[in-house]
Amino acid sequence: MTPSRQESRVRFIRSSLGAAMVLLGCVPEAAYADEGGVSYWLPGRFGSLAAAPAVPGWSIAAVYYHTTVSASGATAAAKEIQIGRFPATVNSSLNLHLNAQGDLVLLNPTYTFATPVLGGQLAIGVTGLFGRSSADLSGTLTAVLGPLVITRNGTIADSITSVGDLYPQATLKWNAGVHNFMTYVTGDIPVGAYSPIRLANLGIGHAAIDGGGGYTYFNPQTGHEFSAVAGLTYNFKNHDTQYQNGIDFHFDWGASQFLSKQLFVGLVGYGYQQITDDFGQHPILGGFRSRVVGVGPQVGYLFPVEDMQGYLNLKAYGEFAAENRPAGWNAWLTFSISPMAPAGTVAPTRRMVTK
Repeated sequence: MTPSRQESRVRFIRSSLGAAMVLLGCVPEAAYADEGGVSYWLPGRFGSLAAAPAVPGWSIAAVYYHTTVSASGATAAAKEIQIGRFPATVNSSLNLHLNAQGDLVLLNPTYTFATPVLGGQLAIGVTGLFGRSSADLSGTLTAVLGPLVITRNGTIADSITSVGDLYPQATLKWNAGVHNFMTYVTGDIPVGAYSPIRLANLGIGHAAIDGGGGYTYFNPQTGHEFSAVAGLTYNFKNHDTQYQNGIDFHFDWGASQFLSKQLFVGLVGYGYQQITDDFGQHPILGGFRSRVVGVGPQVGYLFPVEDMQGYLNLKAYGEFAAENRPAGWNAWLTFSISPMAPAGTVAPTRRMVTK
């Protein structure tokens, strides 16, 4: 590959991925949580080229997200306890099954600064969402309170169509040839549709803060790319339920091969592990530490949109090794528009600043 073609590929890819790679907004899955099996962090949020710097200016990403998950045992019972269908002080045996589904649309406007900050590229943005979440809980729950034994059979179903929480984020990225580095901070502003007695919600009912770092290897000459991002989430107390999720660790990765300067294919994956116990949970749940692993395929396509750059990406995950958390599959369809790199310029190489 000649230097001019290589430089063109770098400019095209980096400008086209500007909006999509800073999409850090949380998606509240239909039935995910540490409380009730639901977490603030949505595994799979980061993917290929996550740490690659973008072209300065305004960009926007839109994502359609679908998830279908299920759970049984303690994870399903946690939802029954959370919505207050029986007192949390009773002894109980569990034969419950939870099914949930979510269809969400996220919008993420982001501004990338041209002036370096600590030798890197600063970007800030916020993510909002609108969509539908539905869930149903079925089976048998037997509760024992002194001499009384209560058995409940049947199904509870719920759905909601509304807006979710807001998720501000900031990233700082450095480039050194084929090596790219990133640090980020994001969080949850709990303003979305939420009720502690609902089975389905689009907000999580509490604030959270999350931060971490990532790395991307991208060689435009060979088309090889690999990215990995790790972080930790601190959850604040849900004052409606007096429940506080533990600290969560998450690891997202993506690997791809560019077949041309416009088309790439590859794999994506994630691991999620809660590392401290929840507080305020029913004794039957124990520490209720959540875990899940996911992996799946991806395909991406880059193209011009008048004087801007467009990007389409489809990725999907199948989940396994879940514990205290619903599991199933999810898919992301991302479309982003970002500034076009100036003609005749070469993607800058920045030295990473260390202190």
